[in-house]
Amino acid sequence: MDRRNFLRTASVAASAAATAQMFASLLPAEESAPAANGMIYRTLGRTGERVSAIGLGGYHIGHPQLEEQAAIDLMHAAIDRGITFFDNCWDYNNGVSEVRMGKALNGGYRSKIFLMTKIDGRTKKACAEQIDQSLERLQTDHVDLMQFHEVIRLEDPDRIFGEGGAMEAMLAAKKAGKVRYIGFTGHKDPYVHLRMLDEARAHDFHFDTVQMPLNVMDAHFRSFGQEVLPVLVREGIAPLGMKCFGDHYILDSNTIKPVEGLHYCLNLPIAVQITGIDSTQVLDQAFEATRTFKPMSVAEVTALLERTRMAALDGKYELYKTSAHFDGTAHKPEMLG
Repeated sequence: MDRRNFLRTASVAASAAATAQMFASLLPAEESAPAANGMIYRTLGRTGERVSAIGLGGYHIGHPQLEEQAAIDLMHAAIDRGITFFDNCWDYNNGVSEVRMGKALNGGYRSKIFLMTKIDGRTKKACAEQIDQSLERLQTDHVDLMQFHEVIRLEDPDRIFGEGGAMEAMLAAKKAGKVRYIGFTGHKDPYVHLRMLDEARAHDFHFDTVQMPLNVMDAHFRSFGQEVLPVLVREGIAPLGMKCFGDHYILDSNTIKPVEGLHYCLNLPIAVQITGIDSTQVLDQAFEATRTFKPMSVAEVTALLERTRMAALDGKYELYKTSAHFDGTAHKPEMLG
């Protein structure tokens, strides 16, 4: 090995080891051991709620390629097997995802899950309208968690917390019993998340949850795991992971297998890893990951990050960070209000 390649390899190893060490020994035993049904259950930050460590993503169950009854059957199977955290959003598939989930939660299923959805509105008016539309579609009088969706622009925190902004409507909805807990999501840059948290502190507000991309690629590029996750852990805000596979792009890199990717995410100090589930096979895969999960050693995490680092450095497999491909509110800015 020549000197240049030796130094490059040494740098990869040092960076991977440092990242692995950052998250070593942060998971209490009760947060990582599978229950009898094969699912892991964790505490949702300061809320004290216990939820499944795998969350069923709402986007995929509303996809046109999946028939409605098949989606409903899949959600019932997920609940019956022990998944309790359900994700959704006002704009997913133009509302179809929420409509299907509302139908699935009839007949006693609503009481078995922790229901989360998101809104896009940045104004008080738009936010209030979207909250009510979501509740109507979901056929419920309240959701357990409502999140501000796609906080991806530097000005989003200012609009949400500003006079006449969305936070006014969200707090009113909470007071009215429509919303139990409040969080926000985003996928573009950790700096935007940190600005949102700064703005919350300036307004003496404490978020219950924050959702962000967490995966083996994120560890190397504009890392939410390195920049935002430690802040959430320190402040008792429940971290929600998403984009374990970055749609399919991270798997397209041929650097990891699906269960390896889920194990990496479950090893992080998060409450829930939300993942798209659109078939029985993918549902089985999620349970295989929780059933076989054991806290990873620093050496194991280091080896996985060494394997993925070179593919991750320029963000080409994390299109949600480097393009507008996943930015629904960029394609339809009118949803912001």
